[in-house]
Amino acid sequence: MSIHWLQALEVGKYLVSQRIKGRKRFPLVLMLEPLFRCNLACSGCGKIQHPTEILRQNLSPEQCFAAVEECGAPVVSIPGGEPLLHPQIDEIVRGLVDRKKFVYLCTNGLLLEKSLDKFQPSPYFSFSVHLDGLRDLHDQCVDRKGVFDTAVKAIQAAKAKGFRVTTNTTIFAGANPQEMQKFFDFLTELGVDGMMISPGYSYEWAPDQDHFLKREQTRALFREILLPYKTGKKAWNFNHSPLFLDFLLGEKDYECTPWGSPSYSVLGWQKPCYLLNEGHYATFQELLELTDWEQYGSKSGNPKCADCMVHCGYEPTAALDAMEPTNIGRSIGALLGMGT
Repeated sequence: MSIHWLQALEVGKYLVSQRIKGRKRFPLVLMLEPLFRCNLACSGCGKIQHPTEILRQNLSPEQCFAAVEECGAPVVSIPGGEPLLHPQIDEIVRGLVDRKKFVYLCTNGLLLEKSLDKFQPSPYFSFSVHLDGLRDLHDQCVDRKGVFDTAVKAIQAAKAKGFRVTTNTTIFAGANPQEMQKFFDFLTELGVDGMMISPGYSYEWAPDQDHFLKREQTRALFREILLPYKTGKKAWNFNHSPLFLDFLLGEKDYECTPWGSPSYSVLGWQKPCYLLNEGHYATFQELLELTDWEQYGSKSGNPKCADCMVHCGYEPTAALDAMEPTNIGRSIGALLGMGT
């Protein structure tokens, strides 16, 4: 199964506890960015566009732990930049695992194989390797030849050492559905523990603004790509709520839950979400209380939000919907590998 049973259990308990407490806004996944530096310059990402003085900065382990405690989310995703460039990334991961947080360390894979000895396998820890397609497509997306082969070799090495490894794929306009299906087949044969997919969204600092998807484009493209999965011809192992996949296909109409995946970095708590650069707050509570959340989401009229269907905004919404009585049976069945 894609989501580890322990994570499914603990996240479910967390969601129930938030509902019992009557909280309307609470985090599910903390996106912890300990640095913005990277060893790639992907055209669809703008993190390395920050000024040099920002790129030189790292969050300390103590800052990371304080943010996690302040936020309280059960899951911590560590993107970047490239987190394996952080000189204390092993200390950060170890401290989060000790706190019983479910940690996904996101990496492009270039430094992964030689970094494996810094970490220990745990049901609380996964490597999430960025792969946007098969060799030619992925190397084109990251603008460097050989990255795909290096990442695949690192995944094999990590699996051999007993690590849980998932993948993270961004699908852009112009993607070939048949090629993406072959890619999912390849990852299945590779033995990854789950695949995360998300439509490319117009991150405003990204150098390439020409290949991001509009909302109806997303639905049409994902319906074609995921047809073998929905009809039961393929048993691809997605690291998502099945309801989020329904949303991508246009079978569910969700509103964004931007506070569900708050982002914390060397700049502070990003307003309002990981993708929009509209300032930062010093504390998580300020983010919750001072952000005018009505100004964001597809129904707000904000043009920046009109076409966004990215997992960091809508996966939390799907997780909440999964707790509704009409969806609990299906969600549990999917987690146990009994259905889509």
